[in-house]
Amino acid sequence: MAARLTLDLHPLFNRGQQIEAALDAAFAEAESTRASDLTIIPGKGSGQLKQRVIRYLDRPEVKARYHRREVLEGNSGRVVVHFRWRGLRDRRR
Repeated sequence: MAARLTLDLHPLFNRGQQIEAALDAAFAEAESTRASDLTIIPGKGSGQLKQRVIRYLDRPEVKARYHRREVLEGNSGRVVVHFRWRGLRDRRR
């Protein structure tokens, strides 16, 4: 069974460069472990951190690294990034 990773951004809510570094590191770990998904927890708050995560995920170079994403609304304040390794590997060839 593929790993499921979680990145909690609560401790980094006001540290811009550290947020991006944490996202980069989480993607690198997901790729090295071939994780099935990565759950990013920006929290509910004002929504600014969640929007920053969405903008990061919408970058073309980042978008090419994952299959799909879903924003879980309601009480969770989470963004789940799903990976499909076979299709991704085939696209990189």
